Amino acid sequence: MSDKATPTKARRASEVSQWDREADVVIVGFGGAGGCAAIEAADAGAQVLLFELASQSGGSTAMSSAEIYMGGSGGTRVQKACGFDDSTEDMFTYMMMAAGPQADEAKIRNYCDNSLAHFNWLCDLGVPFKDSFHKERAIMCLTDDGLLYTGSEKAYPFAQHAKPAPRGHNLYIEGDNGGPLFMKIVTENVNKRDNITVEYETRALSLIVDDAGEVVGLVIRQDQQEYNVRARKGVVLCAGGFVMNEDMLKKYAPKLLTGNNAIGNPGDTGTGIMMGMSVGAAAINMHEGFITIPYYPPASITRGIVINDKGQRFINEDVYHARLGQAVLDEAGDRFYFILTVEQYGDYEKFNFMGADIAGTGETVEELEEELGLRKGSLAHTISVYNEDAANGEDTQCHKAAEWLEELQPPFVALDITPGRGVFLPFFTLGGLDTLPTGEVLDAQRNIIPGLYAAGRTACGVVRRADGYSSGMSVGDATFSGRMAGKQVAGR
Repeated sequence: MSDKATPTKARRASEVSQWDREADVVIVGFGGAGGCAAIEAADAGAQVLLFELASQSGGSTAMSSAEIYMGGSGGTRVQKACGFDDSTEDMFTYMMMAAGPQADEAKIRNYCDNSLAHFNWLCDLGVPFKDSFHKERAIMCLTDDGLLYTGSEKAYPFAQHAKPAPRGHNLYIEGDNGGPLFMKIVTENVNKRDNITVEYETRALSLIVDDAGEVVGLVIRQDQQEYNVRARKGVVLCAGGFVMNEDMLKKYAPKLLTGNNAIGNPGDTGTGIMMGMSVGAAAINMHEGFITIPYYPPASITRGIVINDKGQRFINEDVYHARLGQAVLDEAGDRFYFILTVEQYGDYEKFNFMGADIAGTGETVEELEEELGLRKGSLAHTISVYNEDAANGEDTQCHKAAEWLEELQPPFVALDITPGRGVFLPFFTLGGLDTLPTGEVLDAQRNIIPGLYAAGRTACGVVRRADGYSSGMSVGDATFSGRMAGKQVAGR
């Protein structure tokens, strides 16, 4: 009898006395990545076995708004209908800047070049998008509009290098209900393909490798029994990230522990990543994650300023909310505030995601300085420079776009956005297995590990950093990388 299976140790094929199941392609995880991988593999003629830990499909995709980041090639049907022309080069430049020094150029190039085709593929599955543009600055679209700006495309420094275009494609459904609808459609597509078998309440335990180091199968547990599953062509790991594994967070991404709300499903425990590592796969970008201070709505807050404990600004406040979240974590100092006029504060109490408390108010800037314990004159200087810039229509300090510049006049309100003081700080991981754009998993020398593929959050995809994140990049990357891996393994 073989040892008890565990994700951190692969089982040798020579120890397998019998194969209990068999398929061309074996997929772990039925979220956005796994579902799309299964559809593509099946449509390429492969027989597919799809295993899911939960009792239904969905993964983290079903828990998201399911905005999908797509564009380029002149624009999707929705972009064109809304009057936006989107060049592949602008999309590529933006995404390369967003991923920073750890950008995977080949992956981003492939994603941008094939984004329009991906949009059309999703439409063919039956994913609905309304040809309408949501003009308001929003974290997620609570209307049924099909398109919105979901990143820092219009903000410095991105807008100076790539022509902005909205690429967040929102499903044709009202409220934050895109994720469940998206996974319902993907699941229906999986269910109608005879060459896909889905098995729920099944835990993937470990990979099975032969003596040559090729991945040839998977050990699973169902009803407290272990079974050996043979994969004739390969195994695709789509088991999510590791945001629900505190030990892995401490080890790889300790800065994320500043966050106070892990975003993901209970299965995001890093087992897919561990299974890959057990056969020599390289795990990369593991220190990075998405962490955010979701400061709008109301959009009027964008007109205020963010300061540190020295009363100084350090970021343009019109950026995407995760760029602010990351900037606050990176900035020296132990207190951070949003300084607003009463008008800018506006509907904050009626509707906001941030949950930041009022740290102080002031009929004058001097009064607010005193309430916040800032050095006398420090905030007064910052506001005086800002107001001068606002009057001239150019933010010389942090380059906030002119449309959001507005002189700050008392009375003032200060919201406390210091991590650990009640402000909502959601987070998830952005590290994973190193893969080719086509989904093959790589070792530390970037050699292909035969028979092993990964997609979604188990792989390290096009998204690499919080400060360059745009909503829709995760579901965009998961669905696209799932398709790439499914196609590639089926053609093996």
